[in-house]
Amino acid sequence: MSAAPLLPPPALASPLGGLLRLAWPLIISRLSQVVVSLSDGVMVAHLGAAPLAATTTGATNAFTLLIFPLGVVFIVSSYTSQLHGRGEAVAARRYGWYGLLLALGAEALCLLSIPAWPRVLGWLPYDPEVERQMLDYLSLRLLGGGAAVGIEALANYYGGLGRTRPGMLANLAAMALNVGLNWVLIDGRLGAPALGVSGAALASSLASGAACLGLLAYFLWEGRAFPRPTLRARELGRMLGFGLPAGLNWLFEFLAFVFFINVVVAGLGTPALAAVNAVFLLNSVAFMPAFGLSSAGAILVGQAIGAGQREAVPRLVWLTARVAAAWQGLAGLVYLACPALLMGPFAKGAEAETVSAAGVRMLLVSAAWQLFDASATALAEALRAAGDTLFPLLARLVIAWVVFVPGSLASVYLWGGREVAATLWLVAYLGLLAGVLYLRFRSGAWRRVVLVEPAP
Repeated sequence: MSAAPLLPPPALASPLGGLLRLAWPLIISRLSQVVVSLSDGVMVAHLGAAPLAATTTGATNAFTLLIFPLGVVFIVSSYTSQLHGRGEAVAARRYGWYGLLLALGAEALCLLSIPAWPRVLGWLPYDPEVERQMLDYLSLRLLGGGAAVGIEALANYYGGLGRTRPGMLANLAAMALNVGLNWVLIDGRLGAPALGVSGAALASSLASGAACLGLLAYFLWEGRAFPRPTLRARELGRMLGFGLPAGLNWLFEFLAFVFFINVVVAGLGTPALAAVNAVFLLNSVAFMPAFGLSSAGAILVGQAIGAGQREAVPRLVWLTARVAAAWQGLAGLVYLACPALLMGPFAKGAEAETVSAAGVRMLLVSAAWQLFDASATALAEALRAAGDTLFPLLARLVIAWVVFVPGSLASVYLWGGREVAATLWLVAYLGLLAGVLYLRFRSGAWRRVVLVEPAP
């Protein structure tokens, strides 16, 4: 079986329509994930600052385990988009199976990590009540970790084929189930016990599992039209050779943010910790659609490379970067216009005023990094689609751990700064990253990368 390339030369003359057609299901998918995160925070906020901090920080810590396999499975889209551009549908489908194997590995990792979390959290400066509730959250939330990776693996398989709706439908199902189960389990409705923070975690795991099973059933149903898959260890190894740097790229950057939250901001007290997590949740409303746009641009880049049209790639990348920057720039203006209104749903309980004030200050600073964030994301996704995964890893590793982490740590613990001083280092980090990735793309090194081996 084969598929015609999605990007014949005439389509490259006006790629905006193709970008938006691919992007809108990805944007909805990412926004549905934002709704899940926001609903967890908002629906436990009435329980107080400690449950809010435990839920939002617990979700961040759970994501620390998942960010590596999630980053690796994104390489599935790089392969399937290039193979689709070459018209090799059977070969592309094998990478969907490879992604599912990675999801099984992620589930094993999550289950094995659960007994270690009490010791890990004991090393960090949490209030005892926050630590206790966070352990309850993690022990349940990590049960659905492999399912979350499985959804991304299959969504990337379909996305590389130019079919971004199956992943969207799976994410929408997960969102609807998560919000509904939160309503039932957090406060105890319809006869269920009131589980509080644990209810939010259980809702997320159940929702991810159900959505993953639905998408897997669809993948298997479609497989009836394909020959029986013959998985190849050499292909899987080659995929991991490109995918592991992509996963480490995400992991080391995310670890820097986890350090920022758990050490730098946690040292400022529980209200500041709750506020910074709320700010990051709000910023995800700006980032996730831009990430969806950038992923759509990466699909077009991969398909163009697979179709032998590398000369079209720069135009696709600059178009993607401009559209993403327009969206995130608009979000930054909203942050400047009404920060207190945006923080309102998170500022509940006895320390509401303190949480709101700290959040407003950080939200105003976050407006400054929106254009940098959009540019860095578009460039990084384009390089990943081309198979240039090692250089972005090294760039993020150096900028995050040589500039961002030491700078923010010194601002708080040596120079006595508060939330604003720490958050300004995020602006510096994203600005430097965008500049370095721009220079890498302009160098043309990605043109020499061979991701998919030539067909026999």
